[in-house]
Amino acid sequence: MKKVAVLQDLSSFGKCSLTAAIPVLSVMGVQACPLPTAILSAQTGYPSFFYEDFTSKMKYFTEEWSKLHVTFDGIYTGFVTGSEQINNIYYFLDKFHTKETTLLVDPVMGDIGEVYKHFTNQLLVRMGELVMHADVITPNVTESCLLSGMSYEKLHSYSSEKDYMKAVEEAGNILRQETGAKVIITGVNPPSVELDQQYIGNMYLDGSKTFYHAMKFNGKSYSGTGDLFASVMMGSMMRGEDLEKSIKLAVSFLSKAIGDSTVEQIPEVEGVNFEKYLGMLL
Repeated sequence: MKKVAVLQDLSSFGKCSLTAAIPVLSVMGVQACPLPTAILSAQTGYPSFFYEDFTSKMKYFTEEWSKLHVTFDGIYTGFVTGSEQINNIYYFLDKFHTKETTLLVDPVMGDIGEVYKHFTNQLLVRMGELVMHADVITPNVTESCLLSGMSYEKLHSYSSEKDYMKAVEEAGNILRQETGAKVIITGVNPPSVELDQQYIGNMYLDGSKTFYHAMKFNGKSYSGTGDLFASVMMGSMMRGEDLEKSIKLAVSFLSKAIGDSTVEQIPEVEGVNFEKYLGMLL
C-alpha cells in the first residue's frame, strides 16, 4: 500500500485539512500518515476556537519516523502557521523526499481575495520557495495571484469571461515556469452575464497543454473543499491516474457533496457533506 505523509493542521470542526485528507486518501487505497502543524478545536473561520501551534513538535515526528526507517510514496503539505514551520518541512524533506516521492504543495494563504489571519509577507516569500520543490501545486485563484505577482483586483475587474480566463492562465503559466511543477488552480470563477449560469472550476497546466473543467456555482464558499480537491489529486497520483481524469473525478465528487450540503442548508463554515459520497472515489 502506498504511504503519504500529510503535513497539515487538525481542525475538529470545519471538515478541512487532516479531517478531509485522511478519509479521502484512505478510501482511495492510500495510507495517510498525519504530521499535524497545528491543533484547533475548529477551523479559523469560526468566531471562536482553541489553537495550539505544533511548530516545536514537528521535528519529533521527523526524528521518530527516521528511526523507523519508513519511506513515503507521497508527501502532501497544506496549512502552515508561518515560516518556521516551512523550515521544519525542509527538515522533513531532507529525510524523506527522494526522486521516487511525489510532493504536492497546497499553498494555503488566502481565498476570495483575502489572506488568512496567519498570513505575513515572510510566509509568502517562504511559500514561494517551497513550491519550487513541488511536483504539483494546487493554489486557489487568490494564492495563484499572490505567488505569481498578478493583481487579484485587476483579475476580477474583467467583465469578459475570455479576458478573465486568459489572465488566470497567465498566472498559472508564470507559476509553472518558475517552479517546473504541474499547476492546478482551483476555484476559477469567471464572470457571467446571467447570475443563474455561473460556473466554478479548476485549471490544469503542465507545460504542454491547459485543461479546464467546471461545475455550476451556487455562490457559496464552503470550508475544506480545496483540501478535499487536493486530497483527491494526491490519491489519484498514488494510483497512477491521469490528472485530467482525476480533476473530473474530484469535480463530480465535490459537486455531489456541495449539492447535498445546499439542500441540507449546511453553513459554509461547517464544510460539505462529503462522507456519504466517498464511495465515488473507490
